[in-house]
Amino acid sequence: MAWYDEAVFYHIYPLGLSGAPADNHYEKPVHRLNDLTPWIGHIRDIGCNALYIGPLFESGSHGYDTTDYKKVDSRLGTNEDLTEWVKKCHEAGIKVILDGVFNHTGRDFFAFKDIKEKREGSQYRDWYCNVNFYGNNSYNDGFGYENWGGYDLLVKLNQRNPAVIDYICDVIRFWVSEFDIDGIRLDAADVLDFDFMKTLRRVANEVKPDFWLMGEVIHGDYSRWCNNDTLHAVTNYTLHKALYSGHNDHNYFEIAHTVKRLYDMAGQNPLGLRLYNFVDNHDVERIVNKLQNRAQLTPVHILTYTLPGVPSVYYGSEFGIEGKKERGSDASLRPALKIEDYKNALKDNTLTQLIAALGKVRKDVKALSYGGYTELLLTNRQYAFSRKLDAENVIITVNNDDNPAWINVPDDGIGTYVGALSGKTVNTENGRLNVEIGSCSGEIWLPVRDGETKYKPVKSNVIKNIEKKQKEQAKAEKAENTEKAEKAVKEKSEKKPAKGKKASEKDEKKADSVKIREGIPYEEMTIEELQAAILAKMANNGPVTDQMKQTVYENTHHGSLINWVKSFR
Repeated sequence: MAWYDEAVFYHIYPLGLSGAPADNHYEKPVHRLNDLTPWIGHIRDIGCNALYIGPLFESGSHGYDTTDYKKVDSRLGTNEDLTEWVKKCHEAGIKVILDGVFNHTGRDFFAFKDIKEKREGSQYRDWYCNVNFYGNNSYNDGFGYENWGGYDLLVKLNQRNPAVIDYICDVIRFWVSEFDIDGIRLDAADVLDFDFMKTLRRVANEVKPDFWLMGEVIHGDYSRWCNNDTLHAVTNYTLHKALYSGHNDHNYFEIAHTVKRLYDMAGQNPLGLRLYNFVDNHDVERIVNKLQNRAQLTPVHILTYTLPGVPSVYYGSEFGIEGKKERGSDASLRPALKIEDYKNALKDNTLTQLIAALGKVRKDVKALSYGGYTELLLTNRQYAFSRKLDAENVIITVNNDDNPAWINVPDDGIGTYVGALSGKTVNTENGRLNVEIGSCSGEIWLPVRDGETKYKPVKSNVIKNIEKKQKEQAKAEKAENTEKAEKAVKEKSEKKPAKGKKASEKDEKKADSVKIREGIPYEEMTIEELQAAILAKMANNGPVTDQMKQTVYENTHHGSLINWVKSFR
């Protein structure tokens, strides 16, 4: 088995985390990489033993328009800084993989600059795809070329050119000899030439034992890229999408069916298709912004750490920070952070506690890395599966409902289980494990044989802390919504009746006659049903005035009404 089979990754976008300027003026190096050294201890403390960091090499802007593959970006420091930084990671027991941007270069790369200067006479004109001197480009160079993603800033390399292949292979050898890295994440691997990737795999096998090649692949049959001839692993964008939408829609079928399809693709072998599992990264919005109910962070992360694949945490997301694309910019997804601002996170932040606990469980429980996957139970709102390695059967149970739920599954003849996150011991009955899972929660059940378990539960009461925090947040939201409602009533009572009052009264009569369908979740209710449900909740708490009714009827935003009705306890 290789180190990456038991890896838990941390992902850093260094230009963002260090607060480097957006544009590179190729000036004197600024040693920002050294400022990230305190993060190494944090990475270790939350249970990560591998780091994916990049891009790191000289570029004009965001790092993916490389201008020098053998020189650390001057906004981050020097080659000596990176060598020392990787050494410190290794001393902390953390493997390091870098971003390999080999599909394209920036326009300041030496080969492209030579083409601009010498045009048809350049010896590098065939280093790029479809260079032609009868066209033009958006920079008005007087010649055309193939770019990546429609951006002329990113000039596509000709990966069929032997000189280009030799150059990139030399770069990989240089990175290993100079910085002692443990692997490379290939940017835009889904558009790389397959023969080119096979050559990179041969170099990977040559430079270092268990040197890891992981490719960025969005869609498609992952086995095309991930196999014995090309890459060791690929990014699991398929599961990424299913994780947040499956929770937003209360639809565990989407997640389970995605897992089944990938597991079948792997030949029912947990190592048959190595997948890099993540909930967010430097290109997509933060998980807290994608989830409609942030309480779902608990089951989302439990699944990320227990489903087949290697889990990953994107810097800052362990603290629950936000990040949304704004006007097409990724800047807010790649913020500058200072670790000292989060020095108490393991003590005070329940999400950080959960991720650290999951990291420990992942390290201790080898079945989560090597065990076979079997689905045990599946409904829209509850999901259970096992990861079995030899005689050790680990059961994972998750619940996306706003209420606790009982889950009953076969116990594989174990007899007794202990919850890794709660420390709770459960005896099975009639060959079944019957457990109650809290709202928006989950548990990893570890087998106990002869009164002992080879695994030790995480002694942090992490689930209890999360449930306590959720109750506090719900109480605060209720108080806030009550305050808003009272303020709105007061403001309206001080105003003269507006024109169109009769139309409002008509809406009131229509809403008063609404009958709420039984047994459906709030998310599936109509606006009128939600309004009626809110009024019913209000009536339970005391008299409902006309002004209070008016405030409810004037709110016609479905999401807002859902949050309002959920605020009542």
